[in-house]
Amino acid sequence: MTQQFFMAMDPPTVTAQEHRIGKTKSGRMVTYDSPELLKARSKLLAHLARYRPKDPAGPQVPVELYTVWCFPASSPVHVGQYRTSRPDTDNLQKLLKDCMTKTGFWHDDAQVCREIVEKFWSDRPGIFIRISELEADADGNV
Repeated sequence: MTQQFFMAMDPPTVTAQEHRIGKTKSGRMVTYDSPELLKARSKLLAHLARYRPKDPAGPQVPVELYTVWCFPASSPVHVGQYRTSRPDTDNLQKLLKDCMTKTGFWHDDAQVCREIVEKFWSDRPGIFIRISELEADADGNV
């Protein structure tokens, strides 16, 4: 099974690693999500819900995730150039995969066994996603 789609949006630049640290009244340290992170998560969940598969990948099915992050181009960058500035692709992917798990694309994002990620400047901002189940031979090898 392969599914692909493009979510037209300004991709969030806040990442799952951007937790805040605070203290409770009793002095205990706690971590919490910033309002920006909560907003980014909510935005991704709303967009992903439109593409939720009817049959998610089963719990033992290995998955390939191909993602292209298209950020709005502005001067001095040019459309089609790689975006070499932050956020890092691995940090972008973490929040996206967590949201895809919550939305029901698979049982656990540990099933993503192959990942290809690109980020570009674009005149059409958004996130292109392709999810493919990886085929195994009779011995379970891919």
